[in-house]
Amino acid sequence: MAQAAESARTVILTVDDDPGVSRAVARDLRRRYGESYRIVRAESGESALEALRELKLRGDLVAVILADYRMPQMNGIEFLEQALDVYPGARRVLLTAYADTNAAIDAINVVDLDHYLLKPWDPPEEKLYPVLDDLLEAWRCSDYRPVPSTKVVGHRWSARSSDVREFLARNQVPYRWYSADEPEGRRLLAAAGQDGHRLPLVITPDGTPLVAPEAPELAAHVGLATTPTADFYDLVVIGGGPAGLGSAVYGASEGLRTVLVERSATGGQAGQSSRIENYLGFPDGVSGGQLTDRARRQAAKFGAEILTAREVTGLEVNGAARVVRFSDGSSVAAHSVILATGVSYRQLDAPGCTDLTGCGVYYGSALTEAASCQGQDIFIVGGANSAGQAAMYLSRGAKSVTLLVRGPDLAASMSHYLIQQINEAPNISVRARTVVEAAHGSDHLEQLTLRDVDTGETELVDAQWMFVFIGAAPLTDWLDEIVLRDDHGFILAGPDLTADGRPPAGWELDRPPYHLETNVPGVFVAGDARAESAKRVASAVGEGAMAVMLVHRYLEQS
Repeated sequence: MAQAAESARTVILTVDDDPGVSRAVARDLRRRYGESYRIVRAESGESALEALRELKLRGDLVAVILADYRMPQMNGIEFLEQALDVYPGARRVLLTAYADTNAAIDAINVVDLDHYLLKPWDPPEEKLYPVLDDLLEAWRCSDYRPVPSTKVVGHRWSARSSDVREFLARNQVPYRWYSADEPEGRRLLAAAGQDGHRLPLVITPDGTPLVAPEAPELAAHVGLATTPTADFYDLVVIGGGPAGLGSAVYGASEGLRTVLVERSATGGQAGQSSRIENYLGFPDGVSGGQLTDRARRQAAKFGAEILTAREVTGLEVNGAARVVRFSDGSSVAAHSVILATGVSYRQLDAPGCTDLTGCGVYYGSALTEAASCQGQDIFIVGGANSAGQAAMYLSRGAKSVTLLVRGPDLAASMSHYLIQQINEAPNISVRARTVVEAAHGSDHLEQLTLRDVDTGETELVDAQWMFVFIGAAPLTDWLDEIVLRDDHGFILAGPDLTADGRPPAGWELDRPPYHLETNVPGVFVAGDARAESAKRVASAVGEGAMAVMLVHRYLEQS
């Protein structure tokens, strides 16, 4: 008896143009394998290929294909040759009459035939089942298993489609992209019963269709944790960038029951970096995605919970508990909180940029778009390390990369090693004292108006791609009237709260705030969201670890 298939959607397909034979084959297959496999039959090579394509689009597996040799229009060998392109891992069996034995032997070389069976195969217990049992066992032991993936169908120039792809990529969720205008995209839309008016369509590995899903719904369906397993923790870390991941690793590894809450994807701005070359211990450099993935797995190994697509909207003090409230009205409480919310890139206020965001205008590196930039002219706005790293990465395939910098040069804001690399890259140029005056395009970016800061002169240039890395806006508005911040929204902590020698207003403890502690006892800040922070990956990780040390000190004295 064949072992149970790993999925009830695994298929054995049989094709024969004789309806009686087709039904007889399917009957014998169901009797032996029906509990473990889905039996699909077709009565022509064309219809069988169509069935295989539909199965492929839905993500089903095909273990064995049985095809009759003598079929009109497309014989069994011709069919198996085309089926090989759709399901190369499926085992292939040719049903032949005695007179066709030579053709079957030839097919072993043409389509890498696994076996041929002479008709009739009665009794199946002796002539059919033993052969299929061996083939199914060989299939199960092979590397037939595809990498589980999510399918995304959308339009090339669609902000929402871009957001979904970026969310999946940054959360390390494998996916395949299909344009809604291409045949495979249209087949997926039809299979999901959609007409393409609402996109993107996301089909999860289990076949569930999601129409224009928001991040929380998408996260829940692709296997990302979104709900805490407990109501109370020792430590809640808000933000999944380097500082937050550092806090989660050290908190969980030191025995604190820790949960990390991230509104989009772990990694923060660093996670979008194509290459970080000055991080300690990586002499050959490391991408932000690789560093983030290692840190996330490390935190999970020590037992930290990581929640994705959960937006924090409030912080309350309830006795010894610190209550973190989410946008959906739920909450989680803890003895202590580390604010590692990081920063976001400031938005360009030039006309046209808002409407074209995600349609040629991107904030951050948007690495999912890099493949589409091959041979194109790219503009990058900004002069800090993140802009330089993106310029070097995109220059590998771009026709040209132009850095637009408001200042006189790159020296004030970019690391020396990056400036050297940019100067040596033949297809990267730097336009200093230049800003974007306007972006133009109907459904996607087509042109930019650039302005010289000194002369005021403007120039209209063709452009389809612009990546923006300007300034840093802290994501701290939700802390208003709870945690003290400076005029720019960065969180004040430790010495910045006691600059005049006195504790902050409302501070009731007989000690001053610890170095990374805010004006709320037990609430700490780490990383870029802290006022006067270094804005470097290494310092953010260090502050995340230091904050945990101070959490321990706070808990011991509470």
